Amino acid sequence: QLRLVESGGGSVQAGGSLKLSCAARGYTYCTRNMGWYRQAPGKEREFVSGIDGDGSTKYADSVKGRFTISRDNAKNMVYLQMNSLKPEDTATYYCKADGDFAGPDVMCSLDVWGQGTLVTVSS
Repeated sequence: QLRLVESGGGSVQAGGSLKLSCAARGYTYCTRNMGWYRQAPGKEREFVSGIDGDGSTKYADSVKGRFTISRDNAKNMVYLQMNSLKPEDTATYYCKADGDFAGPDVMCSLDVWGQGTLVTVSS
């Protein structure tokens, strides 16, 4: 099975930076399309950024220009560099591998989520 483990969260002041890491273990060939999501207390989980196997990236409007997603396939790692952090960025951040239900490998059919890493940004 594929396992995802996030790290790098912490507490920073507004304007500061953090870099989150997502390590993939197990069925790492199921990590073509990866993403970062976040969930603040009392709110729905929301999309933050995504990166596909070709390196194409997407960003939520709220983080565009401040956050950068990247990956190192040789190390089975995905990163999220977060700059100019704002209090509204406070949330638990989750790494996700998109499942491919219609794909040829049944082992890659389900979405896989990490357990999350907490980011707290103070004013």
